[in-house]
Amino acid sequence: MKEAGFPLGILLLFVVALITDYSIILLIKGGNLSSTKTYQELVKKTYGLVGYLILSVLQFLYPFIVGVDNVLTDRHFIILLTTIIFTLPISLYRDIAKLGKVSLLSLVLTIVILVVVMVRAVTFSPQVPKSENAWIFAKPNAVQAVGVMSFAFICHHNSFLIYGSLEEPTLKNWSQVTHMSVALALVISVAFAASGYMTFTGYTEGDIFENYCRDDNLATFGRFCYGVTVILTFPLECFVTREVIANVFFHGNLSTVFHVVVTVVIIAVATGVSLMYDCLGIVLELNGVLSATPLVFIIPSACYLRLSKERWNHPDNLISCLILVLGVLVMAVGFVMTVLHPQECSHGKEMFYCSPSNASLHNSTLPP
Repeated sequence: MKEAGFPLGILLLFVVALITDYSIILLIKGGNLSSTKTYQELVKKTYGLVGYLILSVLQFLYPFIVGVDNVLTDRHFIILLTTIIFTLPISLYRDIAKLGKVSLLSLVLTIVILVVVMVRAVTFSPQVPKSENAWIFAKPNAVQAVGVMSFAFICHHNSFLIYGSLEEPTLKNWSQVTHMSVALALVISVAFAASGYMTFTGYTEGDIFENYCRDDNLATFGRFCYGVTVILTFPLECFVTREVIANVFFHGNLSTVFHVVVTVVIIAVATGVSLMYDCLGIVLELNGVLSATPLVFIIPSACYLRLSKERWNHPDNLISCLILVLGVLVMAVGFVMTVLHPQECSHGKEMFYCSPSNASLHNSTLPP
């Protein structure tokens, strides 16, 4: 919302959600047309080895970086301990269906975090001064915002895995699951964005939890819940990253020993990088425009257009062309703008409105 402008940001969230919903279904349609059962097989059959390798790199980077951006604290011992005790054992599962309960718990905690942000929008926002031009319709960094939104909505890299785990993997059932999932994600995203931005407006950080004061116990509880959601979410992303490595280097089959070794290496490298990096904003932007945008906008549309046997003016072909062009523009412009004007973080520094003098001034102006 800070990058795009509040009204335009809400509008873009709906647009990205609609494109995500459409392209996820388009991906499975492409798989059915090409008789393939994975994203990589689809691209390899459609665009050969070059396309396969490009997709493999993108599929590896997106979920890998999801693990990299999860650590926003300097308590290295706790990070390592939780990784060893929780993240690694869950990531060692070989059946993605077994992660269903873990994902459900992650979703519940996401709702809890949303409640925390909404409560603080009411109770804490009066303490935060509103920035200038906070409510203008659009801002020049809207393309960067689309990159972040693409990052938030993307699930294409594991769509085939989830599609295959359905009891009845049909296009009709998949469409229903996709519509419900993206709609729920949209509602949560809009609520998060609106509550967070209305609280902090132009002072919104790349990681919203950096905006809350250190002595805010409710926000600290929200931070804890967020940490747990990442611990529970990363195994699903690790599953995709591991599958890419298995397909590229081991012809799709990993022995038990190599399964463990590859999993440990992925988690170790992601954790190691995350210990050295503490700013979430630029990670979301770069990963959004370089990895998420091609996976959401460009590749599903390009594959479907190559495989489609419909006339050129068929609605699916026309919409796919539009999404493809839009994706190329977002990727190119978003990358340049992110490099020139990256989001900044406070790097753990207390925000100015958290100082006792500011709080005292604020309390003195409140009605009895």
